[in-house]
Amino acid sequence: MATTVKPKAAKAAAAPTTPFDAFSMNVPSVEVPAAFREFAEKSIAQARDTYSKLKTAAEDATDAVEDTYETAREGAMALGVKALDTAKSNADASFAFARDLFGAKTFAEVIEFQTAFARQQFEAVTAQFKEFQELAQKVATDTAKPFTTKVEKAFKEIKVA
Repeated sequence: MATTVKPKAAKAAAAPTTPFDAFSMNVPSVEVPAAFREFAEKSIAQARDTYSKLKTAAEDATDAVEDTYETAREGAMALGVKALDTAKSNADASFAFARDLFGAKTFAEVIEFQTAFARQQFEAVTAQFKEFQELAQKVATDTAKPFTTKVEKAFKEIKVA
């Protein structure tokens, strides 16, 4: 009574070697014409070149925006400090005027102090306004400088190209 037992190795050999037999068919190789290959390579090279130029332009624009923002922030800070200095100066002058008024003994002294204070404040406010105007103009010019520089650079590049 001899029964033959098939070894398990025989079953394993019959199993497919790849998990997806449906995708393991042979595809005939197709030769791509040289002209088409050259066209594709040129297109890829142009796309890379264009991407590089766009990337550089975007980085330049980002740098310009960052520079402009930083300059505007510094300018706003300077204007704020100037406004606070002006307010302190005017408040000090007003307190000095009040002290002088309380020390006046006659109505004529009050009028004299008032006239002197009005003249002094008019001159001070005129000078402060002029300084504030100059500072604001400098801040505006400095803030626009990064973009002005980038635009000039772009026009020079256009002329060269």
